[in-house]
Amino acid sequence: MFTNPFVKKNIVCIGGGNAMPKVVLSELKNKNVNLTVVSAVLDSGGSSGRLRKDYDVISPGDIRRAFLELCDLSEEDKSLLDYRFKDGDLHEHNLWNIAFVAMTLEKGGYRSLFEKINSMLIQNHKILPSTTHKADLVAVLENGEEIVGESNIDVPKHDPKLKIKKLFLRPETKVCPQTVKRIKNADMVIIGPGDIYSSLMQVLLVDGTSEAIKMSKAKKVYICNLMTKNGESNNFTVNDFVWEVENCLKCELDYVIFNTNIPNRERIDEYSKTHPQFLEMVKFDNLPKSDKYIGLDLLSRGGEIVHDSNKIAELLLKICKQ
Repeated sequence: MFTNPFVKKNIVCIGGGNAMPKVVLSELKNKNVNLTVVSAVLDSGGSSGRLRKDYDVISPGDIRRAFLELCDLSEEDKSLLDYRFKDGDLHEHNLWNIAFVAMTLEKGGYRSLFEKINSMLIQNHKILPSTTHKADLVAVLENGEEIVGESNIDVPKHDPKLKIKKLFLRPETKVCPQTVKRIKNADMVIIGPGDIYSSLMQVLLVDGTSEAIKMSKAKKVYICNLMTKNGESNNFTVNDFVWEVENCLKCELDYVIFNTNIPNRERIDEYSKTHPQFLEMVKFDNLPKSDKYIGLDLLSRGGEIVHDSNKIAELLLKICKQ
Protein backbone atom coordinates (compact mmCIF):
# COMPACT_ATOMS: atom_id res chain seq x y z
CA MET A 1 0.00 0.00 0.00
CA PHE A 2 1.31 3.46 -0.94
CA THR A 3 2.02 5.71 2.03
CA ASN A 4 2.31 9.43 1.41
CA PRO A 5 5.62 10.46 3.02
CA PHE A 6 4.40 14.06 3.31
CA VAL A 7 1.43 13.19 5.52
CA LYS A 8 2.40 13.67 9.14
CA LYS A 9 1.97 10.71 11.47
CA ASN A 10 -0.05 11.28 14.64
CA ILE A 11 1.81 10.12 17.74
CA VAL A 12 0.45 10.12 21.30
CA CYS A 13 3.07 10.13 24.08
CA ILE A 14 1.97 9.00 27.53
CA GLY A 15 3.83 9.65 30.77
CA GLY A 16 5.29 12.17 33.15
CA GLY A 17 8.53 13.01 34.89
CA ASN A 18 11.74 13.99 33.10
CA ALA A 19 12.42 10.86 31.05
CA MET A 20 9.64 10.99 28.44
CA PRO A 21 10.19 14.66 27.46
CA LYS A 22 13.97 14.27 27.26
CA VAL A 23 14.01 10.85 25.57
CA VAL A 24 10.99 11.04 23.26
CA LEU A 25 9.83 14.63 22.77
CA SER A 26 13.27 16.22 22.40
CA GLU A 27 13.99 14.47 19.09
CA LEU A 28 10.54 13.74 17.68
CA LYS A 29 9.35 17.34 18.03
CA ASN A 30 11.19 18.45 14.89
CA LYS A 31 10.31 15.40 12.78
CA ASN A 32 7.43 15.02 10.34
CA VAL A 33 4.96 14.06 13.07
CA ASN A 34 2.17 15.57 15.14
CA LEU A 35 2.75 14.91 18.83
CA THR A 36 0.12 14.78 21.53
CA VAL A 37 1.34 14.48 25.10
CA VAL A 38 -1.05 12.95 27.63
CA SER A 39 0.56 14.21 30.80
CA ALA A 40 0.45 12.92 34.37
CA VAL A 41 -1.27 15.44 36.68
CA LEU A 42 -1.61 13.67 40.04
CA ASP A 43 1.72 14.61 41.64
CA SER A 44 1.26 15.14 45.37
CA GLY A 45 4.72 16.34 46.41
CA GLY A 46 6.96 19.37 45.91
CA SER A 47 5.77 22.60 44.35
CA SER A 48 3.11 20.86 42.25
CA GLY A 49 1.66 19.05 45.23
CA ARG A 50 1.49 22.18 47.36
CA LEU A 51 -0.23 24.18 44.61
CA ARG A 52 -2.61 21.31 43.93
CA LYS A 53 -3.61 21.25 47.59
CA ASP A 54 -3.78 25.02 48.12
CA TYR A 55 -5.70 25.91 44.96
CA ASP A 56 -7.57 22.69 44.11
CA VAL A 57 -5.96 22.38 40.67
CA ILE A 58 -4.36 19.52 38.75
CA SER A 59 -0.61 19.24 39.27
CA PRO A 60 1.35 21.36 36.77
CA GLY A 61 4.86 19.87 37.12
CA ASP A 62 4.76 17.22 34.40
CA ILE A 63 2.82 19.51 32.08
CA ARG A 64 5.61 22.06 32.57
CA ARG A 65 8.30 19.60 31.53
CA ALA A 66 6.48 18.73 28.32
CA PHE A 67 5.67 22.40 27.63
CA LEU A 68 9.28 23.55 28.01
CA GLU A 69 10.38 20.83 25.60
CA LEU A 70 7.78 21.68 22.94
CA CYS A 71 7.20 25.43 23.30
CA ASP A 72 8.19 28.06 20.77
CA LEU A 73 10.27 30.14 23.16
CA SER A 74 13.92 31.08 23.41
CA GLU A 75 16.20 29.13 25.73
CA GLU A 76 16.49 32.24 27.88
CA ASP A 77 12.72 32.45 28.28
CA LYS A 78 12.48 28.74 29.01
CA SER A 79 15.12 29.09 31.70
CA LEU A 80 13.20 31.99 33.25
CA LEU A 81 9.92 30.03 33.30
CA ASP A 82 11.72 27.10 34.88
CA TYR A 83 13.13 29.30 37.66
CA ARG A 84 12.70 27.83 41.14
CA PHE A 85 12.56 30.17 44.15
CA LYS A 86 15.22 29.46 46.76
CA ASP A 87 13.69 31.00 49.89
CA GLY A 88 10.79 33.00 51.32
CA ASP A 89 7.11 32.11 51.02
CA LEU A 90 7.71 30.88 47.45
CA HIS A 91 10.54 28.55 48.49
CA GLU A 92 10.87 25.62 46.05
CA HIS A 93 7.97 26.86 43.91
CA ASN A 94 8.57 26.98 40.19
CA LEU A 95 7.65 30.11 38.20
CA TRP A 96 5.84 28.15 35.47
CA ASN A 97 3.85 26.23 38.08
CA ILE A 98 2.69 29.48 39.66
CA ALA A 99 1.78 30.89 36.24
CA PHE A 100 -0.19 27.72 35.48
CA VAL A 101 -2.25 28.14 38.64
CA ALA A 102 -2.81 31.83 37.91
CA MET A 103 -4.02 31.04 34.38
CA THR A 104 -6.27 28.28 35.70
CA LEU A 105 -7.95 30.63 38.15
CA GLU A 106 -8.14 33.47 35.64
CA LYS A 107 -9.44 31.37 32.73
CA GLY A 108 -11.97 29.63 34.93
CA GLY A 109 -11.55 26.27 33.29
CA TYR A 110 -9.02 23.87 31.81
CA ARG A 111 -10.28 23.92 28.23
CA SER A 112 -9.36 27.54 27.57
CA LEU A 113 -6.19 27.14 29.62
CA PHE A 114 -4.88 24.31 27.45
CA GLU A 115 -5.91 26.16 24.31
CA LYS A 116 -3.61 28.94 25.49
CA ILE A 117 -0.80 26.53 26.39
CA ASN A 118 -1.06 24.68 23.07
CA SER A 119 -1.03 27.94 21.11
CA MET A 120 2.56 28.42 22.31
CA LEU A 121 3.88 25.07 21.06
CA ILE A 122 5.89 24.49 17.88
CA GLN A 123 4.32 22.86 14.80
CA ASN A 124 0.99 21.16 15.54
CA HIS A 125 1.96 19.53 18.83
CA LYS A 126 -0.49 19.40 21.73
CA ILE A 127 -0.40 18.79 25.47
CA LEU A 128 -3.44 17.34 27.25
CA PRO A 129 -3.92 16.44 30.93
CA SER A 130 -4.55 12.79 31.76
CA THR A 131 -7.62 14.03 33.65
CA THR A 132 -9.02 17.30 34.91
CA HIS A 133 -10.39 15.70 38.07
CA LYS A 134 -8.65 15.53 41.43
CA ALA A 135 -7.62 12.10 42.69
CA ASP A 136 -4.93 10.33 44.66
CA LEU A 137 -2.78 7.47 43.47
CA VAL A 138 -3.08 4.62 45.99
CA ALA A 139 -0.77 1.61 46.27
CA VAL A 140 -1.49 -1.50 48.33
CA LEU A 141 1.67 -3.26 49.53
CA GLU A 142 2.09 -7.00 49.90
CA ASN A 143 1.56 -6.64 53.68
CA GLY A 144 -1.80 -4.92 53.08
CA GLU A 145 -0.60 -1.41 53.94
CA GLU A 146 -2.04 1.42 51.85
CA ILE A 147 0.25 4.14 50.56
CA VAL A 148 -1.69 7.23 49.51
CA GLY A 149 -0.28 9.87 47.18
CA GLU A 150 2.08 9.83 44.22
CA SER A 151 4.94 11.41 46.17
CA ASN A 152 4.82 8.69 48.84
CA ILE A 153 5.11 6.02 46.15
CA ASP A 154 7.79 7.93 44.24
CA VAL A 155 9.93 8.46 47.36
CA PRO A 156 8.92 5.68 49.77
CA LYS A 157 8.82 6.31 53.50
CA HIS A 158 7.74 2.70 54.03
CA ASP A 159 9.91 -0.41 53.59
CA PRO A 160 10.83 -0.09 49.88
CA LYS A 161 11.44 -3.83 49.58
CA LEU A 162 7.74 -4.52 50.00
CA LYS A 163 6.15 -5.14 46.62
CA ILE A 164 3.21 -3.14 45.34
CA LYS A 165 0.41 -5.64 44.77
CA LYS A 166 -2.36 -3.28 43.69
CA LEU A 167 -2.64 0.25 42.38
CA PHE A 168 -5.72 2.42 41.85
CA LEU A 169 -7.04 5.99 41.83
CA ARG A 170 -9.23 7.33 44.63
CA PRO A 171 -11.72 8.47 43.57
CA GLU A 172 -11.97 7.11 40.04
CA THR A 173 -11.44 9.84 37.47
CA LYS A 174 -12.55 10.26 33.87
CA VAL A 175 -10.33 10.78 30.84
CA CYS A 176 -10.75 13.95 28.79
CA PRO A 177 -12.84 13.43 25.61
CA GLN A 178 -10.16 15.14 23.52
CA THR A 179 -7.59 12.62 24.75
CA VAL A 180 -9.81 9.73 23.67
CA LYS A 181 -10.18 11.32 20.24
CA ARG A 182 -6.43 11.80 19.87
CA ILE A 183 -5.71 8.19 20.86
CA LYS A 184 -8.38 6.90 18.47
CA ASN A 185 -6.83 8.81 15.55
CA ALA A 186 -3.21 8.03 16.44
CA ASP A 187 -0.83 6.09 14.25
CA MET A 188 1.30 5.27 17.29
CA VAL A 189 0.89 5.41 21.08
CA ILE A 190 4.16 5.58 23.02
CA ILE A 191 4.16 4.70 26.71
CA GLY A 192 7.21 5.74 28.72
CA PRO A 193 9.93 5.73 29.60
CA GLY A 194 9.18 6.68 33.19
CA ASP A 195 8.56 5.35 36.69
CA ILE A 196 6.20 2.45 36.18
CA TYR A 197 3.72 3.34 38.93
CA SER A 198 4.16 6.99 39.90
CA SER A 199 4.50 8.30 36.31
CA LEU A 200 2.94 5.83 33.87
CA MET A 201 0.23 3.97 35.77
CA GLN A 202 -1.29 7.15 37.16
CA VAL A 203 -2.13 8.03 33.54
CA LEU A 204 -3.19 4.56 32.36
CA LEU A 205 -5.46 4.08 35.40
CA VAL A 206 -7.61 7.10 34.52
CA ASP A 207 -10.99 5.69 33.52
CA GLY A 208 -11.22 5.53 29.73
CA THR A 209 -7.52 5.86 28.90
CA SER A 210 -6.52 2.20 28.73
CA GLU A 211 -9.80 1.38 27.00
CA ALA A 212 -9.10 4.00 24.33
CA ILE A 213 -5.59 2.62 23.76
CA LYS A 214 -6.90 -0.93 23.57
CA MET A 215 -9.53 0.00 20.96
CA SER A 216 -7.19 2.19 18.92
CA LYS A 217 -5.63 0.85 15.71
CA ALA A 218 -2.44 2.70 16.65
CA LYS A 219 0.80 0.78 17.11
CA LYS A 220 1.26 0.43 20.86
CA VAL A 221 4.88 0.89 21.92
CA TYR A 222 6.39 0.69 25.38
CA ILE A 223 9.89 2.03 26.09
CA CYS A 224 11.28 0.16 29.07
CA ASN A 225 13.29 1.88 31.78
CA LEU A 226 17.05 1.44 31.91
CA MET A 227 17.25 0.84 35.65
CA THR A 228 15.07 -0.48 38.46
CA LYS A 229 13.85 2.00 41.05
CA ASN A 230 13.75 1.72 44.82
CA GLY A 231 10.23 1.10 46.10
CA GLU A 232 8.63 0.74 42.66
CA SER A 233 10.45 -1.77 40.53
CA ASN A 234 12.98 -3.53 42.73
CA ASN A 235 14.37 -6.56 40.85
CA PHE A 236 12.07 -5.95 37.85
CA THR A 237 13.03 -7.48 34.51
CA VAL A 238 11.75 -6.33 31.12
CA ASN A 239 9.09 -9.04 31.48
CA ASP A 240 7.87 -7.54 34.75
CA PHE A 241 7.52 -4.04 33.30
CA VAL A 242 5.67 -5.37 30.26
CA TRP A 243 3.31 -7.43 32.42
CA GLU A 244 2.32 -4.35 34.43
CA VAL A 245 1.59 -2.29 31.32
CA GLU A 246 -0.27 -5.02 29.43
CA ASN A 247 -2.26 -6.00 32.52
CA CYS A 248 -3.45 -2.40 32.85
CA LEU A 249 -4.22 -2.03 29.13
CA LYS A 250 -5.95 -5.43 28.97
CA CYS A 251 -4.25 -5.99 25.62
CA GLU A 252 -0.82 -6.80 24.22
CA LEU A 253 1.71 -4.22 23.19
CA ASP A 254 2.86 -4.25 19.58
CA TYR A 255 6.45 -3.35 20.41
CA VAL A 256 8.64 -3.29 23.50
CA ILE A 257 11.88 -1.31 23.24
CA PHE A 258 14.59 -2.14 25.77
CA ASN A 259 18.29 -1.58 26.32
CA THR A 260 20.86 -4.37 26.03
CA ASN A 261 23.99 -2.42 26.94
CA ILE A 262 25.03 -3.11 30.55
CA PRO A 263 27.69 -0.55 31.54
CA ASN A 264 30.55 -1.37 33.86
CA ARG A 265 30.10 -1.29 37.63
CA GLU A 266 32.13 1.90 37.96
CA ARG A 267 29.73 3.86 35.74
CA ILE A 268 26.70 2.50 37.58
CA ASP A 269 28.17 3.33 40.99
CA GLU A 270 29.11 6.84 39.86
CA TYR A 271 25.57 7.47 38.61
CA SER A 272 24.11 6.11 41.85
CA LYS A 273 25.93 8.78 43.86
CA THR A 274 23.62 11.46 42.47
CA HIS A 275 20.63 9.18 41.73
CA PRO A 276 20.49 6.75 44.69
CA GLN A 277 16.86 5.86 43.93
CA PHE A 278 17.97 3.86 40.89
CA LEU A 279 19.30 0.43 41.79
CA GLU A 280 20.41 -1.88 38.98
CA MET A 281 20.23 -2.16 35.21
CA VAL A 282 17.03 -3.84 34.04
CA LYS A 283 17.67 -7.46 33.05
CA PHE A 284 16.21 -8.89 29.87
CA ASP A 285 16.67 -12.64 30.36
CA ASN A 286 13.97 -15.18 29.48
CA LEU A 287 12.01 -12.97 27.13
CA PRO A 288 9.43 -14.73 24.94
CA LYS A 289 10.47 -15.25 21.32
CA SER A 290 8.53 -12.53 19.59
CA ASP A 291 9.18 -9.81 17.03
CA LYS A 292 7.59 -7.29 19.36
CA TYR A 293 10.68 -7.25 21.59
CA ILE A 294 13.34 -4.90 20.22
CA GLY A 295 16.55 -4.97 22.25
CA LEU A 296 19.36 -2.61 21.28
CA ASP A 297 22.21 -0.61 22.78
CA LEU A 298 20.18 2.47 23.75
CA LEU A 299 22.57 4.05 26.24
CA SER A 300 24.07 7.47 25.71
CA ARG A 301 27.84 7.48 25.50
CA GLY A 302 29.53 7.82 28.89
CA GLY A 303 28.38 9.87 31.86
CA GLU A 304 24.85 9.51 33.15
CA ILE A 305 22.87 6.35 32.53
CA VAL A 306 20.22 7.76 30.22
CA HIS A 307 18.66 6.79 26.91
CA ASP A 308 20.21 8.01 23.69
CA SER A 309 17.32 10.13 22.39
CA ASN A 310 18.59 10.02 18.79
CA LYS A 311 18.57 6.22 18.74
CA ILE A 312 15.10 6.16 20.28
CA ALA A 313 13.75 8.64 17.72
CA GLU A 314 15.18 6.73 14.77
CA LEU A 315 13.70 3.49 16.03
CA LEU A 316 10.27 5.00 16.74
CA LEU A 317 10.08 6.61 13.30
CA LYS A 318 11.06 3.31 11.67
CA ILE A 319 8.29 1.50 13.57
CA CYS A 320 5.78 4.22 12.76
CA LYS A 321 6.46 3.97 9.03
CA GLN A 322 6.09 0.17 8.88
